[in-house]
This record gives sequence, structure tokens and C-alpha cells, in this order.
Amino acid sequence: RATADEYAKIRETREGKGQSALLTLEEARANGFAADMALKAPAPARPGLHVFADWDLADLRECFDWTPFFRAWELAGTYPAILDDDVVGESARALHADALAMLDRIIAEKWLTAKGVCGFWLCRRDGDDVIIQNPFGSSAVETPARGLSIALEANGDVRMPFLRQQVQKSRDRANFCLADFIDPAGDWIGGFAVGIHGIEQHLARFKAAHDDYSDILLKALADRFAEAFAERLHQHIRTTLWGYAPGEQLTNEALIREEYRGIRPAPGYPACPDHSLKPILFDLLQAGVNAGITLTESQAMLPTSAVSGFYFAHPESQYFGVARIGRDQLEDYAVRRGIDLAEAERWLRPNLD
Repeated sequence: RATADEYAKIRETREGKGQSALLTLEEARANGFAADMALKAPAPARPGLHVFADWDLADLRECFDWTPFFRAWELAGTYPAILDDDVVGESARALHADALAMLDRIIAEKWLTAKGVCGFWLCRRDGDDVIIQNPFGSSAVETPARGLSIALEANGDVRMPFLRQQVQKSRDRANFCLADFIDPAGDWIGGFAVGIHGIEQHLARFKAAHDDYSDILLKALADRFAEAFAERLHQHIRTTLWGYAPGEQLTNEALIREEYRGIRPAPGYPACPDHSLKPILFDLLQAGVNAGITLTESQAMLPTSAVSGFYFAHPESQYFGVARIGRDQLEDYAVRRGIDLAEAERWLRPNLD
């Protein structure tokens, strides 16, 4: 009992220490980022949905970011320097050689299939929300419940709510929200979902042979294919489908360093921590039909090697972390999201102050 009391006192003493103060939601919005809308991207060259039933795996291989691959095997270091590391270099070289050999077989024998979909929609900013304008057409207004897991507004629009940073910043630093990068007078937003299919039969084969190493290796490579697909598709968006950077010529290293214009934040990640936005995105993309990607009750994607997110094209758009939010924003967000407070708390618990 004495130990429990002591720990309780320690928790009370340390509670809040090391954490920055929170602004009110009103104060955070007043300190939002003011993007220069004179710089916003033009309308997409090819608006609407674009489906990719079988992206070339050999092309995706050229876009691999190998550093996370080695980290998945708990080998610390950055590729390619890790291959010559004094401590883990020998292990890294052996693992890399095995991975390259399996990649050759995956591509030559077509073990996997890369399926994806992307789309672009007219939109406008409304406070911290982005209003996607009638993405399903007039028929959806007449039958709003058919085939959709989201509620449409009366005119067929879709409201996409985002969260704003509330942590108090030092002078001249904004409290960002993704909506800050969208023009209230009218703009465009994009979305995508990509997945790597066909892994199950090969994992079953490895399991039957008690080959745990090959099982783990294939899963790690499938994840690299999914991330490479997201990277390669985004490049295709910038140069061709949206076309706001037609002259872009970046090396794979430059792509990994994100030296391009625009961002692709994903639901569940720091700038957009609410996983429950995925069903809205998936409805917009018709991701189940177009890319064979579905969601579990916890909003995990199937197949597991999959990536999804939004496209923001404004040149001043940037990644950030929402971090901690206050009760005032939680309550405001629940109303904008159209869910009860308990559900909002469930999805945003890691971010609650």
C-alpha cells in the first residue's frame, strides 16, 4: 500500500511536466497557417478516378526505400551505408542479397499483384473542414445511403473534418491543420489507396515448409512494394494526372527525402490521427471495387501491405503532428464528424490532453 501511495504521489507531481501548454481551440485557429492561395495548384489535367489493376512490379522495385526494410529486421542504419557498417554490415549484406534473390523470383514468377486507385475532387475549405463537392454525382443525392458508409450533406457534398494543433508555439510558428492548405474559394483535393495482393499462397507454402525466414522476408518485401507504389503513384500524379509539376525529374534518393511539391498524409498518422476517416476516403475511391482493399472494424487495411491517404498539392503544404488536443476541440470535432463524443474519444484517445 505504501508503494502504491508513493507512486501515486510521483504521478501527481510529474503530471503535465515537460509538456507545452495548450491553446484554446479559438486561439489555435487564430494562429492557423495562412497559405498563399495565389500559389495553389491548377485543376488536375485528368480529374476523376483512375484505376491501376496491375502496376509493374519491376518499376516499383526501382522505388524501394531500403532503410525501413533493415529496421524491420532490427538492423540500425541507413541504406546504403548500412551495408558497410562495422557492426551490422555483414548481416545487412547477407539479408540484402537474400532479399534481392527473392525479388527476382517475385517479379519473374509474378507472385504478387499491385492494385491501386487514385482520384481528384473539387473542394473548398470550411474552417477546419474540407468540403468535397458532390463527388458521387446527382444520383447519390437521390439515394444517399446506397453503397456508402458515410453521410452525405443535403446537396451531396462530403465533409472531411481535420484536427488542428493546439500546443502553444513559440513566436511566428503556426498551429497547423490540413484544411489550411485548401482555398475557401474553391480548390482540389486528391486521395489514393494501393495494395499488394497474392501473398497468402506463398506464405502458406513457407509455413508448410516451416520456413519462417522466407515468410518474414516476403512480408517485409510486400511492405516495401506497397510503400514504393505509394511513392511511384504520387510521382505519376504530380507529373501527369494532376500535372502540377510536369517537369519534375527527381532521383529515388530525392523522392525518399520528399524533395517534391505536395504531401500525402494518411489517416491514422500524425497530421491526420483519426483512423475513422478511412471509410470516407475509401467510399470516395470505391477502393474495395477498384483496388480490392477493404477495412476491418478497427480500420486496418486488408491486404496488410497497403497504403492510403490524401493528396494536397499546395506548394506550402507540409507534414506536421497534431499531437495533444484539448477537450474543446474533441467536442467540436465530434460535432463536425457527426459522431457521439464517446466514439470521438475512442478514436482520438492517444491525442487527448
